[in-house]
Amino acid sequence: MDAFFAAVEQRENPELKGKAVIVGADPGGGTGRGVVAACSYEARRFGIHSAMPIRQAWRLCPQGTYLRPDHKLYSSVSRKIMDILETFTDRLEPISIDEAFLDFSDSARLWGSPLEIARKVKSCILRQEDLTASIGIAGNKFLAKVASDRCKPDGILWVREGTEKEFLAPLPVSRIWGVGEKTEKYLHSCGWKTVGQLAALPIHVLEARLGKFGHDLWLLANGVDHRPVCRDSETKSIGHELTFDVDTDDVRVWSVTLLQLCEKVSARLRHGGLSGRTVTLKVRLENFQTFTHRKSLRSGISTTEEIYPLVRRLLEETVPGPVRLRLLGVYLSGFDEGKSVQRSLLDQEPRKWQALSRAVDEVRDRYGNRSIRRAALLDPPGSNPTEPEQD
Repeated sequence: MDAFFAAVEQRENPELKGKAVIVGADPGGGTGRGVVAACSYEARRFGIHSAMPIRQAWRLCPQGTYLRPDHKLYSSVSRKIMDILETFTDRLEPISIDEAFLDFSDSARLWGSPLEIARKVKSCILRQEDLTASIGIAGNKFLAKVASDRCKPDGILWVREGTEKEFLAPLPVSRIWGVGEKTEKYLHSCGWKTVGQLAALPIHVLEARLGKFGHDLWLLANGVDHRPVCRDSETKSIGHELTFDVDTDDVRVWSVTLLQLCEKVSARLRHGGLSGRTVTLKVRLENFQTFTHRKSLRSGISTTEEIYPLVRRLLEETVPGPVRLRLLGVYLSGFDEGKSVQRSLLDQEPRKWQALSRAVDEVRDRYGNRSIRRAALLDPPGSNPTEPEQD
């Protein structure tokens, strides 16, 4: 979908059409904290983009319309769009609230050529939801994703078989999944600025520099992606990551960062009526080495008070000595559905934390996420989180 949150707001309020709409944190007249969640294409002309600090967006466009996110509305519209997509194929894999992969490899007789299918999908979404979408067509997920990004807004781009390397070669390395700002700078320092330059390297060169990530990077640079479109769209894990602005060996920063991440993950679990039995910690060192360490439990957990001690212990086991970290991530999986975990009646401590967490959720739902916060997070050290578009 094109600028999804902002586009929905413009649809709901026609007076906003054609105007710079910024959805995210309260800008506070240029002093607010937080980031831009989404913005209209009119706002992007001022240099605004998602994940930008909200105060920077205000400096670029103080005359814009700033709105707090209405996640219930966006989720409702998203479900309607996914229902539309499922009328075309049951081989559908949603990857975020506004994005999905569809496999039409066996549907040509029913719907026509890939281009005809894309036009029908776009037309149906526009007619039923008054919103535009951009569609990338290719032989695998990675190429289709890049193509959809390249034809925004309201476009269609088909990467035909045999043209994959030609399509990718001139693109900047940042177009490859997993290449963030710091990885991009590292690749530039090595003299590799385009996807074509990475594709031309012997695979062992990237493996020597970046380990397994280097192997995966080389495959994607050459347009190779064997992952199928998975029909099962059930959430497999819920998590958040934070990439530090500067690699840090400050243990206090690590601790507060983990607390922030646990807060975010636990809130999403409870809003989804879930508890997770497997806790996973993700750690990336300054040399790009990435480790995951997990702990499985007999029953699910969903509160920060239960998750945080576990990830602290996992961190101690994963990072035994003095190192500099560039990323931390916390994930929960192995879900138990329902209101709470079945525990012994004598086990009152988890019940107390669950009751407290539900009360905090109610306050935040009514008055906003910043209405009630932990004292340890009032002035947290470290950086603003750089999170996946959807976990």
